[in-house]
Amino acid sequence: MLVNLAIFDLDNTLLADDSDYLWGQFLVEKGLVDGKHYEETNDRFYKDYREGKLDIGDFLAFALHPLATIEPDKLYEWREIFIAEKIHPVLLPKAHKLIDSHRTSGHELLVITATNQFVTEPIVNLYGINQILATVPEQREGRFTGRFSGIPCFQDGKVKRLDQWLESNGKKYGETWFYSDSHNDLPLLNVVNNPFAVDPDASLRQTAVERGWPIISLRD
Repeated sequence: MLVNLAIFDLDNTLLADDSDYLWGQFLVEKGLVDGKHYEETNDRFYKDYREGKLDIGDFLAFALHPLATIEPDKLYEWREIFIAEKIHPVLLPKAHKLIDSHRTSGHELLVITATNQFVTEPIVNLYGINQILATVPEQREGRFTGRFSGIPCFQDGKVKRLDQWLESNGKKYGETWFYSDSHNDLPLLNVVNNPFAVDPDASLRQTAVERGWPIISLRD
């Protein structure tokens, strides 16, 4: 029996903002990082991402460093505050409805995101999805090292991580959907049966129009 699979990007797709960028802002606001330098660097990397020029290795070295400098217990406490202050306000009711429509149809649900798993796993749980592929922060002896493990879940890395996941779970899939806002996700959008552009950036919107892909909005 074939299983149908609905795949969702997270940032600016199921959320009305970027969780990675918001986490950086949160760290600055709470005085957990060097404010001016961190904010300027965070802004620069976010601009590179939107323009399709992001060096994922450089970005992850920057983004994962704070995980290694904050005591684990405090880190998880700060994450709970982050979810309450920054994430709950950008959850999208229409995203809940879209997810529920696939759930009601018996489709398997998966979120695949470039943002690291420490930040994104509790966010995905808020949407009632328990399967996530995200960039994995490396841990040793219960602490984050500031490095990543495996393949970064970014651009063609999303396709590679998905292929690994499909092979490991041993299921056969029929129809596949992928919902994303970003041209950075074109490698994965190109391989699913049903690609959807969700509140897309200008580059993805143009591609979607040219290829006849549906363009939808989850924003109010």
